[in-house]
Amino acid sequence: MESVVRLAISVGGSALVAFVVCRAADLLARFADARHPETPLWGLLRRCRTPLYVVLLAALLRWTYPVAAGREPAAHTEAVSRVLLLCLIGAGAWLTVRTVAAVVESTYARYAGRSRDAARLRRVRTQVTLIMRVVSVAVGVLAAAAALVTFPSFRTLGTSLLASAGIIGIVAGVAAQSTLSNLFAGFQIAFGDMVRIGDTVVVDGEWGVVEEVTLTFLTVRTWDERRVTLPVSYFTSRPFENWSRGGAEMTGSVFVHCDHTTPVALARAHLREFLTTCDTWDGRGWDLAVTDTSPTGITVRAIVTAKDADDLWTTRCAVREELVGWLAREHPGALPKVVTAPAAQQAESDR
Repeated sequence: MESVVRLAISVGGSALVAFVVCRAADLLARFADARHPETPLWGLLRRCRTPLYVVLLAALLRWTYPVAAGREPAAHTEAVSRVLLLCLIGAGAWLTVRTVAAVVESTYARYAGRSRDAARLRRVRTQVTLIMRVVSVAVGVLAAAAALVTFPSFRTLGTSLLASAGIIGIVAGVAAQSTLSNLFAGFQIAFGDMVRIGDTVVVDGEWGVVEEVTLTFLTVRTWDERRVTLPVSYFTSRPFENWSRGGAEMTGSVFVHCDHTTPVALARAHLREFLTTCDTWDGRGWDLAVTDTSPTGITVRAIVTAKDADDLWTTRCAVREELVGWLAREHPGALPKVVTAPAAQQAESDR
């Protein structure tokens, strides 16, 4: 009975102390966040409450349990201590990742608040995302290694494996050649500024926006809300279009097939008048010209500009609808015609 009471006191006391410390740390972070709203670090650090509580609880229990266990068998005490140590290692890795993420996100938020260069922001965001993934993987590997070292059998295994580390490394390198190439391609994309989160790209005929960049794959969100996932090595070994490089402004064209009698000068004047009322046209440039002719008609090309790919698509659709509607209303004879009369009858009618 006495041992049960001691264990209850140990567990309850450790949980209470850990709760008080975490609550005090949370109140301090909340107070600092209110005093310094320009720095998001303190608000982000409040996400560490849960892993901090687990770390403190595991550490306190590991310290107080051997005393509270009293006459419990040594094997039982050692097993519980090892479980608590494993919990402490896992919670410590969790707390480390959360803390690093808070610091990195706070730094990026402050940088984004000062910078007005959208392309640079997308580049930094891509780098920050990949750095956080690398840190998470590294911390996870170290935590797993530390957990395995706590088992004596794995210590012996690790010592024997180190003797053949060179051979294993060569075999693993050959077997994981594709994975390693993707891994290095991920670093090349992040720090080579080839493609960034938020860039508008065209890959394999698919137009979309880069939504996620990892060390091994890249996700593109297409205009119809589909997700196209590609290995990052694709962007280092094949050509692709990046419409966000050098600025988001774009120039597009609209083709309209018309009859030879089309009043091109009037269509050009109407296009200029319409563009002044189009909200998505950025005013940088426009044009309308006949670019091709055939025995049955002509091809009229309108050129318009917009501040980004989305506005350019909207502007092109609006111009196409307006030109076709204007021709149908004002000059129906300018629309394309399909001759169905036989040649002989057409010649007699011409007489």
